[in-house]
Amino acid sequence: MHLPMPEAVPDTPQQRSADRRRLQRALNASLAGVLLLAATFVAQHGFDWRALAIAPHAWSGLVGILTAPLLHGSPEHLGANAVALLLLGTLAGTVYPRATVRALPLLWIGSGLGAWLLGDVGTRHLGASGVAHGLMFLVFGLGLLRRDRPAIAAAMIAFFLYGGMLLTVLPHEPGVSWQAHFGGAVSGLLAAWLFRHSDAMAPRRRYSWELEDEDSAGEADAAADDPLELPRPDAVPVLWTRTPPPVGRVVVRLPRRD
Repeated sequence: MHLPMPEAVPDTPQQRSADRRRLQRALNASLAGVLLLAATFVAQHGFDWRALAIAPHAWSGLVGILTAPLLHGSPEHLGANAVALLLLGTLAGTVYPRATVRALPLLWIGSGLGAWLLGDVGTRHLGASGVAHGLMFLVFGLGLLRRDRPAIAAAMIAFFLYGGMLLTVLPHEPGVSWQAHFGGAVSGLLAAWLFRHSDAMAPRRRYSWELEDEDSAGEADAAADDPLELPRPDAVPVLWTRTPPPVGRVVVRLPRRD
């Protein structure tokens, strides 16, 4: 089905080229982070890495907030986090390049603080799953706050891929650091609120009655010919009006107490 568009299509060749470059930069940055995790996993077999993990409630374990996301306990652990970081990092970096760069330090530190504050004494926490949870909640939170088309589409994709992270922020499986997941999720929502205006929103298409209020007669006439034109909000008929009950009406008569 073809619909006539009164204005030029915004998806110009220049815009498509800019979108491809932004996607390529986000993919390359996410891939570089995954390769860093893989290199660290290979190198950690040559030394005692326990001092670099997060030790909850111990002052010496605070250094793990900076180093623990680089460490992993097994190839399966590394593979699961690598795939999540590659997909969610590429998605977030493509749709929100500025917000993602500004949010990454907050996600990194927030996930570590969650493990340090909420973890059990005597345990060790490591892995980048908290950062992955932070990216998912960042994209999902920005979709709820911004509510433009790219933001809603990115939030739906993130939820389709990793919607289960809404449950893994709570205790569910022994040996899994839900504390880091919880810290990353809270940091992701906080970063979404703080950096929701970091990336410019695409211009919204306005209706003819909006342009009439701004005295743009020419643009209003062109927009009025759009088959997708909607009526003014005050011109939409009211289908149902709630009538308040009469004063003094008794719905349920209760027995009087002595």
